[in-house]
Amino acid sequence: MRFGLFGTGHWAAETHAAAIDAHPRARLAGVWGRNPAKAQALAERHGVPAFTEVDALLDASDAVAVALPPDVQADIAVRAATAGRHLLLDKPLALNLADADRVVDAAQASGVASVVFFTQRFHPNVTGFLASTAAAGGWQHARATMFASIYQPGNPYGDSQWRRDRGALWDIGPHALSLILPVLGRATRVAAMDGPSGLVHLLLTHDGGATSSLSLTLDAPAEAVTRDFVFFGENGTETAPPGDGSVLQAFGAALDQLLEEVDAGTRDHRCDVRFGREVVAVLDAAETARTQGRTVDPR
Repeated sequence: MRFGLFGTGHWAAETHAAAIDAHPRARLAGVWGRNPAKAQALAERHGVPAFTEVDALLDASDAVAVALPPDVQADIAVRAATAGRHLLLDKPLALNLADADRVVDAAQASGVASVVFFTQRFHPNVTGFLASTAAAGGWQHARATMFASIYQPGNPYGDSQWRRDRGALWDIGPHALSLILPVLGRATRVAAMDGPSGLVHLLLTHDGGATSSLSLTLDAPAEAVTRDFVFFGENGTETAPPGDGSVLQAFGAALDQLLEEVDAGTRDHRCDVRFGREVVAVLDAAETARTQGRTVDPR
């Protein structure tokens, strides 16, 4: 399958392009980027053409892989889906619910397959944990702590303007929600509050009455960087493991699963654009809750 790559940054080059190049059933059709010089350099690195027009790369592709800021991604995803191109997108799907809805509507209208790359959801040990934990049931609460530090010298994401503007809620919040929602179910109420150093705290109520709390930052002290997901319930506690593979292996699994959707003609992937939209709904509600000091229904 010919993949058009949209994006030229570190994530596009070191994850998307590298994994597509290494996949036995995928071929890089070309690169488009907002910076033509970077697009040319990345394209030359992989021996493919650089494109200056979005539609020209869509014409040369069967599917798209997008590694761009979420607001830019949403527009390209709509154009790609409308053109009948399958979608391998990044998280978050968009930066507001209206744009997420546009992507979902376009994908459903055209019938294309879609996968949103929530990284942890493509590690087999994590997906196995989520499946068994969800099946066990009886969960009353989950606690997620993600203290990251992207502003240290040399971090490839420290200069990302959309991350600086939107912070941890929109950057790592999707990762946290991608582990919480499959076990506890859809969020029905969202409250949020800011803390120091870019901290944001979320409190969610889920279908069935369970709750969850999420604490997120991109600017943690180096000594405080941590990741922790714990579920509490009738049978005790369960802690989610970190993924036991590399990011390239996870992206390769996402490629595998998108191709399986295309081969089978199914459109029910657990991380498709509809799940991506569900995550954006929670983030959007949390944004409202933190600025207006009230609880919001994300449905």
